[in-house]
Amino acid sequence: MKTNMLRLVKCGALAVCLGMGALPSAAQHIIVGVDNKVFWDAEGKQGFYAPGKDSVVVLDIADRENPKVVGSLPLMNSVFGPPVNLAITPDDGLALVANSFDWVQDGAAWKNVPSSDIFVIDLKASPPALIGTVKGGKQPSGMAISRAGDMALVANRADNSITVLSISGKDVKVVETVPMGEQVSAVAFTPDGRRAFAAKNVNNKAALLEIDGGKVSYNKYDMLVGLFPYNIAVTPNGKLGLTANNGASGSADGNIDTVGVLDLEATPPRLIDVVVVGDGPEGLAVSPKGDLAVAILLRGSNARQSAFFYNRNGSVAVLKIDGKKVTKVGEVEVRGLPEGAAFSPDGKYLYVGNYMDDDISILRVDGTSVTNTGKSVKLPGHPASLRSVVP
Repeated sequence: MKTNMLRLVKCGALAVCLGMGALPSAAQHIIVGVDNKVFWDAEGKQGFYAPGKDSVVVLDIADRENPKVVGSLPLMNSVFGPPVNLAITPDDGLALVANSFDWVQDGAAWKNVPSSDIFVIDLKASPPALIGTVKGGKQPSGMAISRAGDMALVANRADNSITVLSISGKDVKVVETVPMGEQVSAVAFTPDGRRAFAAKNVNNKAALLEIDGGKVSYNKYDMLVGLFPYNIAVTPNGKLGLTANNGASGSADGNIDTVGVLDLEATPPRLIDVVVVGDGPEGLAVSPKGDLAVAILLRGSNARQSAFFYNRNGSVAVLKIDGKKVTKVGEVEVRGLPEGAAFSPDGKYLYVGNYMDDDISILRVDGTSVTNTGKSVKLPGHPASLRSVVP
């Protein structure tokens, strides 16, 4: 009887797996893009410095409150394009990192020019290693990898397009470029891999992409979602899309900003709500459990210190997801100019990169309650982007 019951359990588990397709492994890595060429002083003045000190840092988060640096690669990164200009495959084996800008000398000073480099990093190597560079579109920025792990999309801000990459093991290739007509800053897949949504930041829209047999098409269906949607995410069940609407200035400016809520089950998909979150939401992440999302608020933490909207620290707006209702249920302070955010694979921890303070805040998640542990990970510079496997 015990043997028969065990067989039934195994068969049931197999049926679930077959019905859902390949499930992603429990990710243990976080990748961080460090930009040491750009900083803001007390007057909010932006300074450009010589290149050569950027890096991509790889963290092992098996010990959730004590992440361990397992790799640091000397690769150029840019704060102009993150915080989602990097991604990890569902098997936690490969990382892609887009460098939005190159740095060139302009007399005695430095200036940025659009790059097209997408770095391919083997996370299973010890230590993690660069194994290739792919040329995408101009100013590659937000990117996403499908749940199947066989395709990546990269939003190219400088040429209004999306680069489509095929992924086969460690082989990454450009297979097509999809014109979008307007600037795009981020992109997110639905779990079934049949659709994706792109943030058209300058034009206040989210665009629908259809995917069939590895072919990506844009039939020019857009939704108005809010002012300057810089970032976009999809819930693990594929029912909702969220946009981080940065506001009229495209940055923190003292005005209240929102997160747009998209009903992806509707035909066609549409905006069904906007949630007031605070000033300057840029980073955006959804918990693997699907019951929680966070919008990372800049709060003017890189503005001149005399500005009325200046805050020493940014914060995390906590959003409860209940069916198709999204509600802000809390806000947790982190440190200066928070950018990227990533959940642990069990959804019990949240990691937030603080650009001005060169570290990562570690937050504990209990249901819809998020608290700052007070612990942090020190980095060799300014974290412009940060990500783990996206559910």
